[in-house]
Amino acid sequence: MRVLITGAAGFIGSHLCERFLKEGHEVIGLDNFLTGKPDNIAHLFENPRFTFIKYDVTNFIYIKGNLDLILHFACPASPVDYMNHPIHTMKVDSIGTLNTLGLAKEKGARYVFASTSEVYGNPTVHPQPETYWGNVNPIGPRSVYDEAKRFSEALTMAYHREHHLDVRIVRIFNTYGPRMRINDGRVIPNFIYQALKGEDLTVYGDGTQTRSFCYIDDLIEGVYRVATAEGIEGEVFNLGNPEEFTILELARKVIRITGSGSGIRFLKRPVDDPDRRKPDITKAKEKLGWEPKVSLEEGLRRTVEWFREVLKP
Repeated sequence: MRVLITGAAGFIGSHLCERFLKEGHEVIGLDNFLTGKPDNIAHLFENPRFTFIKYDVTNFIYIKGNLDLILHFACPASPVDYMNHPIHTMKVDSIGTLNTLGLAKEKGARYVFASTSEVYGNPTVHPQPETYWGNVNPIGPRSVYDEAKRFSEALTMAYHREHHLDVRIVRIFNTYGPRMRINDGRVIPNFIYQALKGEDLTVYGDGTQTRSFCYIDDLIEGVYRVATAEGIEGEVFNLGNPEEFTILELARKVIRITGSGSGIRFLKRPVDDPDRRKPDITKAKEKLGWEPKVSLEEGLRRTVEWFREVLKP
């Protein structure tokens, strides 16, 4: 296939580029480096089946030749990033989604949209199945991300219904692993960086809020299956690890795995921070034969080793 991946230099996007190249496909990557990094894809430049275009998807997109598949993964995904770039975040998942859907329609390409567990907001249903409509504050500080993703899901389905476009939506739960930015702002890179520096780990609130953490290799496998499976047009899939941990449990694991002498410092909890997060992945198991394989313990060890290398003087 000839595949276009937006957000190609990002944490998830760069791993997607690798996977599709490994499977023998031709990959065109787009990224404007707002949050992505050239280093994430530098090793791919020598591959003759990889083409990179520095580009902002909020502008009209022209790609010469055919396209078989488009994966729209461009968007600031960390709270630090989307609160620093609120308007651009909304543009990427409105105008950017419109542009990539229009391109998919023009080329007759299959389309995969990267949504998020944030569409569920602070959930009143636990664990969260794809049928849950969510509990989102539409004007809160996180709404620039939450509502942009919800709008993009609606737009994606509108193209499916009106233009019969083959679309698929993946709702991605907390994912971690190598190539996360040190200053990403999400909990796992924060904790690992603080532990390796011997600083206190900053826990927001009392640490009893829960999250479910999926290692990057498992997520990429899930996305690849969604992108290549037949007979799932117009469907939505939760992709995440259903093992649930409190933030305090995570902090203690990171301290133990790094061998750090760090303590734990409690700070005020952010507005609209969800109390619980856990994906119901029954649908992915049944329709894709997918479920995560890497435990949090093993995934953290791999991620810590990567961070150690990055932080070497």
